[in-house]
Amino acid sequence: TLNSIDTYQRLFADAYPNRHPDTKISLNEIFTAVAAFESSLISLNSRYDQYAHGYHQALDENEIEGLNVFRSFVARCAECHTPPLFTNQQVAVIGSPEPAGRALDPGAEIPFNDPTRRGGFKVPSLRNIEKSAPYMHSGNFKTLRETVEFYTKGRGHAVPEGEKLYLHWHIWEPDLTDDELDRLVDFLKTLT
Repeated sequence: TLNSIDTYQRLFADAYPNRHPDTKISLNEIFTAVAAFESSLISLNSRYDQYAHGYHQALDENEIEGLNVFRSFVARCAECHTPPLFTNQQVAVIGSPEPAGRALDPGAEIPFNDPTRRGGFKVPSLRNIEKSAPYMHSGNFKTLRETVEFYTKGRGHAVPEGEKLYLHWHIWEPDLTDDELDRLVDFLKTLT
């Protein structure tokens, strides 16, 4: 497909100037381009990092409150989204909803009645999370606020009726207030 698009042919020729201009885009070049792009997304000098390294003016009062919610035993965000990468690199079943009208993705979640099936999603890094909307595997949430609100509504609240899943044990019912959710979003934006 990329070889049939003139713009991509030109961009790959620019990116790989030592190859013949008529050469087709190779899979190796695509892998290298994707890896180069992904490595550019690493954010280890965010305002959060500056704060964590002792520059306490890097975060304002609302962002610090959000950090405290994030780390709290009530919200428990940091149990899966562990600093400094804000992921634990594990797979978790959280009961995240599909868009309206779409059935539960059977490859994504582990059914309660079939523990031999693998499922779930790798816990994503929250680095640059403000830049990666829409959220969840299905892109079902357009904003960070909608996303954090999903977690406070209670364990398994979005699982279709009759479906029994092995939800990750960290997913529970934090019952955060609107103010706590807003502060949590304030903090998440400091990871960019």
